[in-house]
Amino acid sequence: MYFIDQLERKIKISSVPKRIVSLVPSQTELLHYLGLEKEIIGITKFCIYPKSWRKEKQKIGGTKDFKIEFIRSLSPDLIIGNKEENTKEGLEELALTLPVWISDVKNVNDALEMIQRLGLILNRNNEADALVLQIQKEKIELETFDNQLKCIYLIWQKPFMTVGGDTYINEMLNIAGFKNVFANLNRYPELTIEQIKDSDADYVFLSSEPFPFKVKHKQNLEKLTGKKVLLVDGEAFSWYGNRILYSFKYFRKLHFQIQQRF
Repeated sequence: MYFIDQLERKIKISSVPKRIVSLVPSQTELLHYLGLEKEIIGITKFCIYPKSWRKEKQKIGGTKDFKIEFIRSLSPDLIIGNKEENTKEGLEELALTLPVWISDVKNVNDALEMIQRLGLILNRNNEADALVLQIQKEKIELETFDNQLKCIYLIWQKPFMTVGGDTYINEMLNIAGFKNVFANLNRYPELTIEQIKDSDADYVFLSSEPFPFKVKHKQNLEKLTGKKVLLVDGEAFSWYGNRILYSFKYFRKLHFQIQQRF
């Protein structure tokens, strides 16, 4: 049987996969949510949810530097990766001998499509469809923010890096009720301290990942820019899958936090 991934690649899978390697933390968490406890045999060192899997499952390296020969030695019947989070070269090399399904998530609709396509492949249609309906319902309930609060979302320092308008994080900012002042840029552009200072952003968000911003970074940036700076949960803005349900709840808390603090 053939299945189509989100890069429109045709993947041959002869039966419901029983030995799965996941190369993406948010998709690993989704696989746990769908009840694939026994089927998952390998995860990355960054797959932190569920916590029990960190001890129980084989570690195959990182999302960028996964160990190809070790993965092959596990004899998986399905590898689940992502266009952005994994290296193209690594995925292509794995695909020479193993079925590799690749997601490409740029917005919430892509995330919902990913959930349903994996549900079909993994014989978890009912669970996947129920999750999608719940996300759609809670998204509608969340769409009360007016996107008037302007922000800069930083994911890295030295150099400072933000997110452009063609990213999943940008859409989640919009859903959360924030306007990305650098949405006119693409992907993950570098910024100078002057660009941050001179922008009309009301807030600067320092994400908890991939760079682990801390209180000291917040305090330093406040002094350098005079902006209101908040530490925010990067998982809420960048993880897709069942984590989206947590994200919606977090966005409400973030607005409450801003109202109380400022």
